[in-house]
Amino acid sequence: HRASRLYVLDFGSFDVGPGKRQIGIPGFLLQTDKGAQILVDTGFDPAYATDYAATDARDDLSGFGRLIDHTPRQTVAGQLALLGLTPADITHLVLTHGHIDHVGGLPLFGCPIILTATERALPRPLYWTASQPISWPDAPYVQISAETDLCHGVRLIPTPGHTPGHLSLLITIADTTLILAADAINRQSEPAEGFPDAMDPKRAAHSAARLFALQTLHAARMIYGHDPAQWRDLPKAPRPLAQA
Repeated sequence: HRASRLYVLDFGSFDVGPGKRQIGIPGFLLQTDKGAQILVDTGFDPAYATDYAATDARDDLSGFGRLIDHTPRQTVAGQLALLGLTPADITHLVLTHGHIDHVGGLPLFGCPIILTATERALPRPLYWTASQPISWPDAPYVQISAETDLCHGVRLIPTPGHTPGHLSLLITIADTTLILAADAINRQSEPAEGFPDAMDPKRAAHSAARLFALQTLHAARMIYGHDPAQWRDLPKAPRPLAQA
């Protein structure tokens, strides 16, 4: 398999508390030349689009911020539908880490789930606060502990710090190389700020240095996890971000 097309999925916008910042919630759909459909992250629990109040009460999300104009179109199923796909069409799911805005749609998938062994070793996905309402799905798991090539043009890179088992991706499609940093570098300003959102800021800085070295080596474009300015300018599905 060779990476052939990459789409940015728009899982909605989130207001990180009054007067702070409004961020996008991204996922990605990666296609290969032999028909694999590889999903990267799953956004918030789809229940936020149908019963926000009850889901918010369960998660205590309002203690951190609020999803803005979150509709069924911004769920993982809604975004896949823009590409003519359903969750059943996904052949592999890459999970960067277990926070609430990345694992919400996880129960919809029974395909192989690819993540670091460190993240999978947690009893449940980290989610948000102590509620941790989502269990690890009954699905096959591929657990990695070192840099691993998923297919030609897709390298998985453990980047601990934001969470103990965080994962980033290096993707090459034709002449375009991209780094999907996820929350290893969630915004351009985060390294200068000292990684205040990381569980382990020192390890986060080390992981970011690895990604910046790869960026230089491959002349790659860095896609941050939640950078407001970059999010505004990224093409969203059904337009591809990169294609062969």
